[in-house]
Amino acid sequence: MALLQNPARYALVSVAASLVTMVLKFGAFFLTGSVSIFSDAAESVINLVAGLIAFCALLIAARPADKRHTYGHDKVEYFASGVEGTLILVAAATIFITAVQRLFAPAPLESLGWGMGVLALAAAINLGAARVLMHGARKHDSITLEADAKHLMTDVWTSLAVLVGIGVIIIAPEEWLFLDPLIAMAVAVNILRSGVDLLRRSWNGLMDHTLPPEEIQIITAALQAQAPKAPFHGLRTRKSGSRRFIDVHLLLPGKCSVQQAHDLCDKIEQQVESQLNNTSLTIHVEPMEDDASWDGHCIGGVANDGSDQKVPA
Repeated sequence: MALLQNPARYALVSVAASLVTMVLKFGAFFLTGSVSIFSDAAESVINLVAGLIAFCALLIAARPADKRHTYGHDKVEYFASGVEGTLILVAAATIFITAVQRLFAPAPLESLGWGMGVLALAAAINLGAARVLMHGARKHDSITLEADAKHLMTDVWTSLAVLVGIGVIIIAPEEWLFLDPLIAMAVAVNILRSGVDLLRRSWNGLMDHTLPPEEIQIITAALQAQAPKAPFHGLRTRKSGSRRFIDVHLLLPGKCSVQQAHDLCDKIEQQVESQLNNTSLTIHVEPMEDDASWDGHCIGGVANDGSDQKVPA
């Protein structure tokens, strides 16, 4: 498993699986002429492109910070997932249009038994690849790998739906022939939903959306545990790829030495980082006796000092 220590290499699993399943599914389409199988094959093309984009994005994200990108390159993952989401929408529209055309101009299907066998094999390959990618997504906290894994799982469910539909058509080919384009339409709608969700998450990342409530709770718990009597405000968070950025203003007595403040901040950072990986925490220490320190209403974010939580207009 040493090959998979680099998150970018997980994306190669997606590329390989998509190549194999794309060949299998288009082969099944040419055997059967089924538009629902065509829709499934088209989704594999999108998965292949998404896997290649993910691989390139993860290679860029792994680069260390430099003079021009002092916060690193992690945010490229959101651009990658945004491109993937857009490609998914294009694929959904193409599949839907093709299905509508077939609905009004039905065509006989052939070799459905062989088509089902090939499709089942492709679904098994995608299922295995999706499990590997989801493991990598959790291990490296990568939205790109998670998006790829979900794409492949969507493909698995799509294949299962197509298999059920083809099974019904085999039993009653003339009465249920219309089911083939209807399944393709359902596949298109499901793919559309996945693409919209991915675009939403990419937008949130690019717009520096705050961390989820459960992670905010971990941060505030660390502040209250290590400095129970110290007010804080201006707790602001964002995520860039797998890296979390956190900054907060901590109010301490003016008589507190620089060394004491530093040691306290170290303890807070260690507690947060022990529960949230890839975290960059900046703590701005201010004397609580100074009126200018109580400016949480100007900064916004989360506070426990009674500051107004809203950023002024």
